[in-house]
Amino acid sequence: MVKYSVVDTMTSVTGDDDECSPLLRSSDTGSIVETQQDHKNRWWSIRVMYLTMFLSSVGFSIVVTSIWPYLQKIDPSADTSFLGWVIAAYSLGQMVASPLFGLWSNHRPRREPLAVSISILVAASCLYAYVHVPASHNKYYMLLARALIGFGSGNVAVVRSYVAGATSLSERTSAMANISAFQALGFILGPAFQAAFTVIGEVGVTFKAIDLQVNMYTAPSLMGAFLGIVNIILIFAIFREHQVDDHGRHIGSINYEPEGTDPEKDSEEPVDQIAVVSSNILFFIILFIFAIFETISTPLTMDMYAWTRSQAVFYNGIILAAIGVESVVVFITVKIISKKTGERILLLGGLVTIWVGFFILLPWGHQYPSIQWEDIQNTTKHNSTFLVSSLSTSGNHTDEPTGCPASQSWCFYTPIIHLAQYITSDILIGLGYPVCSVMCYTLYSKVIGPKPQAVSSSSSSLN
Repeated sequence: MVKYSVVDTMTSVTGDDDECSPLLRSSDTGSIVETQQDHKNRWWSIRVMYLTMFLSSVGFSIVVTSIWPYLQKIDPSADTSFLGWVIAAYSLGQMVASPLFGLWSNHRPRREPLAVSISILVAASCLYAYVHVPASHNKYYMLLARALIGFGSGNVAVVRSYVAGATSLSERTSAMANISAFQALGFILGPAFQAAFTVIGEVGVTFKAIDLQVNMYTAPSLMGAFLGIVNIILIFAIFREHQVDDHGRHIGSINYEPEGTDPEKDSEEPVDQIAVVSSNILFFIILFIFAIFETISTPLTMDMYAWTRSQAVFYNGIILAAIGVESVVVFITVKIISKKTGERILLLGGLVTIWVGFFILLPWGHQYPSIQWEDIQNTTKHNSTFLVSSLSTSGNHTDEPTGCPASQSWCFYTPIIHLAQYITSDILIGLGYPVCSVMCYTLYSKVIGPKPQAVSSSSSSLN
């Protein structure tokens, strides 16, 4: 095994010489492993991938707390079953796109699938802001917009494979953990951005010249489109292809193998396929759980606590923003603890924590939610002794009906989930999710290594 050491070359040299100075040398042969400038460029490209992963997650979560009230507003014929299809459309689009973009990136420069996918996401985000314009069938336009946003977010496999191939073995655990952190933060902080836009209100500002209405529902998607444009600019301005082996030595690009090279050399050690499949299944379960949690938060709190549309979006955004702060602390802590305990123990602990969070969320007691009687707009209540009157009173004095709709039979016999239960569950799930996400990513990267993996990793990027 060849050992590598950092060589300090920051002597009295000019700026041009510094850009070409060796950062790493082989202690046995003295051959240059990586220059200071190469190291800097490689890590700037990796950081651009961090941003791309973050924006991909934000594309899902930035509107997730407002999809249901927005859907009700633009098309009253939409019910909760159709909401499920709208949420699923994102994941379906990503499921279709991930292997396609992954295969593309294995044979062409990654800049191509990245730029195309983000362009689709930008266009779909703009479409989402215009779904209220058609005279009918608005819910289907929203379904299409969310499917295209998911398709544009199918680049996460490309991002992950690039980072795995552009890092040495000693760097990979930290880099893959950071990728996981940015993806998880995108999921968690998206609703916080949405909460900030509630100050605009449901009416907002209308630009008649382009028939654009900027309100609390459309502003987040427009923000996502803007960030996507910034991301494309960074990909063309900063991102460059880099690939290193486990020791940090630059090798030929994964996309352009020089003639005469033996492709078998990159696969000297066979990949444990059982470990790959297990990691994909675990990551699918983890993302599935958190996606469900974020998706049901708004309709659940509107039904249980008689919150208005604006209140549900704002309060859930605040709660998830607090979870985001919690997650940042978890990300920092878990990378330190994993060195002592190992990834598997932490992954198991995170799964148990999530399970406890969902168990606490079960309805208990003999108190029932306020019933939304559509004919008299919630002036009649059924078995209601609701205890969070400060959050629901304002909703009962508006023209907007609040409470649990009488058309949902479970409202008459299902006890309320107390606010303390809901917040406690949020805290536990917000603690377990980032732990599971980081550890699952880390284990997966160790199994795969720097080999071409954009297609094989696409299944673990689905929500």
